[in-house]
Amino acid sequence: MAPPPAAAPQQPQAPKPTEAQVQKVVQTVSADKAKIDAYCKLAKIQQQMGTLDEKKDAKKLQVLGQQADAEAQKLGPDFGAVMDGLEQVDENSAEGKKFAAILASLDSKCPK
Repeated sequence: MAPPPAAAPQQPQAPKPTEAQVQKVVQTVSADKAKIDAYCKLAKIQQQMGTLDEKKDAKKLQVLGQQADAEAQKLGPDFGAVMDGLEQVDENSAEGKKFAAILASLDSKCPK
């Protein structure tokens, strides 16, 4: 029997952000029209990605992923670090709900 394939190296997890870090990122984005536009585009792309089937729409997901990365770059490294760190927060916990409420203030700036 062949040995099992080696596991891919794991990316180190981003540290969980503090409430102050989340608020600072939201304030930074809110203060810059170009960043608000990028955030709104990113949110729309993520919404589209959420409705696609991984197996049937792999190419489309890849293209949308690249577009999402391009928009995220415009938001700066702090935004990316906070978003990566939020993956460690249970969205149903009190902390997760608090962070979601802070981020919702950005969503309210996006055109419907």
